[in-house]
Amino acid sequence: MNTHKFVLCVAFSLLSPVLTDEDFYQVRACCTFKGSHFEETEYILTSFFNKNLMMEYNSTRGNWMGFTAYSIEAAKWWNRDLFDALTRKIERKLLCTDMLDAIQSVDNLTTIPTVKLKSLKRPNGEHTSTLVCSAYNFYPKQIRMRWMRNGKEVTTDVNYSDVMPNGDWCYQTHSHLKYIPTSAEKIACMVEHLGLSEPMFVVWDPSLPVEQQTQIAVGLCGLVIGFVIAISGIIYYITVRQSKE
Repeated sequence: MNTHKFVLCVAFSLLSPVLTDEDFYQVRACCTFKGSHFEETEYILTSFFNKNLMMEYNSTRGNWMGFTAYSIEAAKWWNRDLFDALTRKIERKLLCTDMLDAIQSVDNLTTIPTVKLKSLKRPNGEHTSTLVCSAYNFYPKQIRMRWMRNGKEVTTDVNYSDVMPNGDWCYQTHSHLKYIPTSAEKIACMVEHLGLSEPMFVVWDPSLPVEQQTQIAVGLCGLVIGFVIAISGIIYYITVRQSKE
C-alpha cells in the first residue's frame, strides 16, 4: 500500500452554564496524516455549541473560520492574535508531530484473517450449490478475496459483501459463489491481506457435510448394535438348547 491516511481525534466536552444547565460545549482536535511516510500532517481544531459547528482552525489554511455571526467576528479577532497562533503551533506539535512514531507503529500492526469455507444447504430441486468464503478478525481493513476454479479466477456468479467492522478494531467480509458441482473440479477461495506474506488458499473439500457424516455414523452404530443383539440371541439360544440336552 503506497498511500496512507490516518486520523487521530481528541474531544473535550463540558456542560456550559451560559444559558441553561443543558447547554453543551465541545472542542475536538484532530490530526490527519497522509502520504506513504505520513509526511503530510494537518491539524484541525473545531468547536461546537449544542451540536452546532461554531468555529474551525485548520493548520493548512493557517487561520480560524467562523460559521455564525458571532463566531465570524471572534475568528477575525483570533486571527490577529499572535499568541493564539503560537498556541495552535504548540498544539499541533504535541498532538500530531510528537505522536507520529506511536501512530506509525499502530498503522504497522496487522492481524491475519481467519478464513472459513462452507457450503449452504441446497434447496430441493436446485442444481446449483452455493459456497461461502468468510474472512474474520483481520486488520487493517484492506483485503482482497477471489474465487479460483482449477487454478483460474472465477468472475461470474460471484458476489462480495462490504468489509464490516467487528467493533474491536478488526473486520470481517464474506463472498458467495454459485456453481454446479462436477467431479474432478478444484474450487478454492484465495485471500490477500497485508498480514499475509503470500496469498492464502482455502480449498473446498466436497466430502460429506458434518450433518450427513453424523447420520451415517448413527446408522452404522444402529446396524452394529442390531448385529450384536442378533448374535447374542443366537448364542443364548444355542446355549439353552445344549443345556437341555
